[in-house]
Amino acid sequence: MSRGVWFLAGAGAGIYAMTRARRAAEAFTPDGLRDRMAAVTLGAHLFGEEVRQEMTNKEAELRERLGLDEDTAQGRRLPVDRPLELTRKGNS
Repeated sequence: MSRGVWFLAGAGAGIYAMTRARRAAEAFTPDGLRDRMAAVTLGAHLFGEEVRQEMTNKEAELRERLGLDEDTAQGRRLPVDRPLELTRKGNS
C-alpha cells in the first residue's frame, strides 16, 4: 500500500511539473509574449479609465459640497459680478 501511495504521489508531481514547464515554455514564445503585452496594455487602459471616472466622480462630489453650480462644472468662469463666497472659521 505504501509503495502505491508514493508511486501516485510521484506521478502526480511529475504531471504537475510537466504542465507547469509547458505553460512556462509557451509564455516565452512570440505568441505568448504578444498575448502578455496585450494583457498589460488592456490592464493599463482599464486602469486609466477607472482613474478618470473616479476623478470625475470626486470632482462632482467636491463641487456639490462646495456649492458650485453647473456653469463652473462645465469649465466656464463665473461672471465678475458673482464671485464665490468663501468664509473662514473665526472671520464672521
